[in-house]
Amino acid sequence: MSELGIRATGSRKGKAREYAEAFGVALVIALVVRTLLLQAFKIPSGSMENTLLIGDHIFVNKFVYGYHVPYTKGRILSFTTPKRGDIVVFVFPEDTSKDFIKRVIGTPGDVVEIRQKTVYINGAPLVEKYTRFADGKNSDSFIRGRDNMPPVRVPAGKLFMMGDNRDRSYDSRFWGFVDMDAVIGKALFIYFSIDWNSGVGWADVGRYPALVRWDRIGRVLH
Repeated sequence: MSELGIRATGSRKGKAREYAEAFGVALVIALVVRTLLLQAFKIPSGSMENTLLIGDHIFVNKFVYGYHVPYTKGRILSFTTPKRGDIVVFVFPEDTSKDFIKRVIGTPGDVVEIRQKTVYINGAPLVEKYTRFADGKNSDSFIRGRDNMPPVRVPAGKLFMMGDNRDRSYDSRFWGFVDMDAVIGKALFIYFSIDWNSGVGWADVGRYPALVRWDRIGRVLH
C-alpha cells in the first residue's frame, strides 16, 4: 500500500511539474512574441477615422521594421523601413509614456507642404483615398498650420506623420517629426472592435454582443 501511495504522489508531482513547465514555456513564448513580433493596441481616439474607429483593437507587427535594441540607436534584423502610406505606432515625442498611431506621409528627404487641406509631396499633390475632413474639404476659412503649411523637408532618420481624420488629428503638423527609433511597428489588422460611443457600459453586459462591430474583425489595415 505504501508503494502505491508513493507512486501516486510521484505521479501528482510529475503532472504538477509538467503543467508548471508548460505554463513557463507558454509565458516565454508570449513574451518573445510581444517583445519581438506582435503587440496588441486599442484605439482610444478618432484621429484615424474612418480607417480606425474608437474601440478597434489591432495587432502591430514589431518585427517588419527591425528590432530596436534598448538604449541604443538603430535597429537589427529589419526587413524594410516605414513607407509613405504605412499606418505606424510610435512613441509620442512630447510624452514618451504615450503611444500614438498615425499614417506615414513624409519619409526622409521628402518636402511636405499643405495647401488648403491638400498635401503636396515634392511639389506634387498626394493622392489620398483614406482621408476624412470633419469640417469639410472646402472651407471659407482655412486654418494655418492645420489646413495650410509651408514646405518642410523631412530630415534624415525622421518621419512626417498625419492622422486620416485631418481636422481632428494632433500630428506632425503641430509637434514636428517622429524619430525612426521611436517607431514601434506597423499596424496589421483589426482583431476585435466594439462600439462604446453609445454610452453603454460594462453594467449593460446583456447588450455587449450587439455592440461588437463584427464586420470590422479581421480587416487588414492599409
